[in-house]
Amino acid sequence: MPSVRQVSGGRINHLMYSGWIRRAMPAPQVTTRLEDVTSTRTSNQRSTAMINVRRRAALGLIAGAVGVATVTGVTINANAAESTVAPGTAAVAGQSAVVANPSLDIDAALRAAEATFKAAEKGGHRVTVVVLDRSGNVQVQLKGDGAGPQTAESAKRKAYTAASFGQPTSALAGRVTGQGATLRDIPGTLFLAGGVPVTVDGQVVGAIGVGGAPSGDLDEQYATTGTATLR
Repeated sequence: MPSVRQVSGGRINHLMYSGWIRRAMPAPQVTTRLEDVTSTRTSNQRSTAMINVRRRAALGLIAGAVGVATVTGVTINANAAESTVAPGTAAVAGQSAVVANPSLDIDAALRAAEATFKAAEKGGHRVTVVVLDRSGNVQVQLKGDGAGPQTAESAKRKAYTAASFGQPTSALAGRVTGQGATLRDIPGTLFLAGGVPVTVDGQVVGAIGVGGAPSGDLDEQYATTGTATLR
């Protein structure tokens, strides 16, 4: 098997094969004409220029689309090439699904509660007056000096019952007689006279409940006085 050794002297390496030396073949040289280099360089420059032009045009289109989107309220997704309606616009479109429920406002509730309370004071009775909105939430509660502790709960439940069924509790009392389940089994209701609904154009917007007078008829009379101030 031939041995290979590199000789350090001189620029040209020699290979020694079985005692004789042969000069290594010089590496082939590549000759390139100046015209070819210039032509290639010009072609590359043209290709680069075309790419830059295309990039600028694409960026210009995207910038223009974003500018239009800012004015019209549309968000442009450059990656997905999709447009979506801005959240504000979608909210306006969805307003048709919103239902307005009229309810007694706080000023009217205060007037009704004060009128009811004054009527009870004038009659010489210590009562508690509760005014609810359409959803059964307490808006006003006036507890007179010396009114019993049970009067607040009684007035609230009477008002809740009147608001729920849209009728005075005295008229509803006849529906809870008999055996088996009845309306009185509904939590939060009380079918004793003293609760009166507040209506506007035939629609219930709240209710007034009174508790503490010697009879339910008197409680309801005072509550009716309060509703009269709202007409």
